[in-house]
Amino acid sequence: MRSPSEFAEDHAPGAINLPVLTDEERAEVGTIYVQESRFRARRIGAAYIARNIARHLETALAGEPGSFQPLIYCWRGGQRSHAMATILSQVGWRTTVLEGGYKTWRRHVTARLYDAPLPLRLVLLDGNTGSGKTEVLARLAALGQQVVDLEGLAAHRGSLLGGFADQPQPSQKMFESRLLGVLDRLDPARPVIVEAESSKVGERMVPPALWQAMTAAPRIELSASSEARARYLVRAYRDIIEDRAALDEALRRLPTPPGRKRLEAWGQMADAGEFEALALALMELHYDPAYRRSSRKDGRRSLGVVEAGGLEPADLDAAAAEIVRLIEA
Repeated sequence: MRSPSEFAEDHAPGAINLPVLTDEERAEVGTIYVQESRFRARRIGAAYIARNIARHLETALAGEPGSFQPLIYCWRGGQRSHAMATILSQVGWRTTVLEGGYKTWRRHVTARLYDAPLPLRLVLLDGNTGSGKTEVLARLAALGQQVVDLEGLAAHRGSLLGGFADQPQPSQKMFESRLLGVLDRLDPARPVIVEAESSKVGERMVPPALWQAMTAAPRIELSASSEARARYLVRAYRDIIEDRAALDEALRRLPTPPGRKRLEAWGQMADAGEFEALALALMELHYDPAYRRSSRKDGRRSLGVVEAGGLEPADLDAAAAEIVRLIEA
């Protein structure tokens, strides 16, 4: 029952939003409540709520059967939720209000992802940038393995060039709600494969409970030649390649400042369409050294190295099958 902006920031997985007050209506009622009259604010708010609930009954809820059993919530489980619950109950639907509203949900997420260990048997899928980890993760899921796709949940490919131009990252709260929704569907008795990430995926932080489990998990390394990885990166980052302004901005954000001459040389490669050469240069300067540094510090147990060949579909299929063998050995 929350306003559209509240719902967009975060909501329980699978929830649909039937706001009883729009953002503008909520702001108007709140202003009147504080600055003018509580009575007038409630009267105006009640009129808005009645009209909006009527519209939902005639549209979104029009096809719901008598067995429909909604669980509804607003910010604190207060007037908005109870107004809707009263009417839905009178219709004949078995309606439940979440006590404490969204704030109850958020406390639940925080308790699970911040305050207690996760009872999961994690296995990390590791490897250099461009080694096809995300695609192999999808193949492992298709083979019946339990996976957690952090990059998919965070809407980010986990590297400097990893953002999606047409898909902004969710809020931190939404990322955590999506993550908990996935974790709750996992069988703790079976292994769970997650891509080895840093503590942040783009601008979203991996919650402490999961990060602690990841730092202690054994890992499997996916390996491929630099040339194969360069070809793969050109395919995987086609959207960035086709947006020259986004590419130039990403190159300027490298942690190791590339310098004017190097930036000019990379720009000339991009102008000439030599994107595989550009990918090789980026791996040599930034990605591969960073991976080597992190690997030297990594004390996690290795379950093995899996060769991914040329990173073509058949190679990735074979790599996924070999990872399953290692995990189940």
